[in-house]
Amino acid sequence: MGWSRAAMLGVIGLVAALMFPMPKADGPSYDFHDESCPKLRQMVHDSVEEALKEDVGIAAGLLRIMFHDCFPQGCDASLLVHGRYWSETSWPQNKGIRRSAMALIDTIRAKVQSPDACGPTVSCTDIMNLATREAVMHFNVPGYAVPLGLKDSLAPASLARIRELPGPDLSAAELLQRFATRGLDVADVVVLSGAHTIGRSSCGGFQDRFQESTGFARRLRANCSSDANRLQDLDVTTPDRFDNEYYHNLLAGKGVLTSDLQLLRNHTTRWWVNNFAQDQGWFFAQFGTSMSKMAHLPSDAAQYGEIRNYSCFWPNHRWLTASA
Repeated sequence: MGWSRAAMLGVIGLVAALMFPMPKADGPSYDFHDESCPKLRQMVHDSVEEALKEDVGIAAGLLRIMFHDCFPQGCDASLLVHGRYWSETSWPQNKGIRRSAMALIDTIRAKVQSPDACGPTVSCTDIMNLATREAVMHFNVPGYAVPLGLKDSLAPASLARIRELPGPDLSAAELLQRFATRGLDVADVVVLSGAHTIGRSSCGGFQDRFQESTGFARRLRANCSSDANRLQDLDVTTPDRFDNEYYHNLLAGKGVLTSDLQLLRNHTTRWWVNNFAQDQGWFFAQFGTSMSKMAHLPSDAAQYGEIRNYSCFWPNHRWLTASA
């Protein structure tokens, strides 16, 4: 007899509580909204499923938003917010962030925060993390625990923090070092790279490979020469399915980004690539573990943040000033 979705997430929350204890009684928890917004998870689930029916690419968009938001300074929805002079999406590191996935997060916020639902009790950060998990679970990947009751930042992250995002041209050693600054290990590096199984990249993300002489690199170059605005699937075999084909592609010499190929040029990362290629269940289980670690990265918004009540794209004081 299969487990219900609620029962499975309940067990995941129990395991997470042992791995990531949250000592503050009034701080984030896995059941933070159970009383104030009991239908939250169902509302997020329904909205994400509806969006995926229209555009399966929303899943990749949510995954990238969550990673690019949480990595610089912890999960705080700073990627979404417009600052007084800039937003994080205006910088090259965040080029190509899917606007429709950003809009989905705010659409869900509006539904959840409506007076006949939960009111202004759930942050954009919580909705972002829950929506991303729902998108992953859409592909039959097991769920993972995310802390709830997180706050939204008051401003975008600094450029210095944004520049710490791992880029597509890093070596394996550089990737490992960059992830280690966030307490993430070699398994996290390789498994989170596996999110590229449903990802896409503009030609600029891999133009450093155009001088290579392999048949696959020549194919990439030819595709971009014919259409400079082309978005290249990072999984050239099953681009719309979350599976372990990304790792099979790497081993077959069909990785798109330099950072993907680098996973084969380090004996430790290659070991993980081989194992995930051989065992999709292992990949799925580790993916959930690593995504949960991302969701638990500490953020200053816990102390200084707010719940954005009017829009995920504007801090409350800016919205009120503009509306006055």
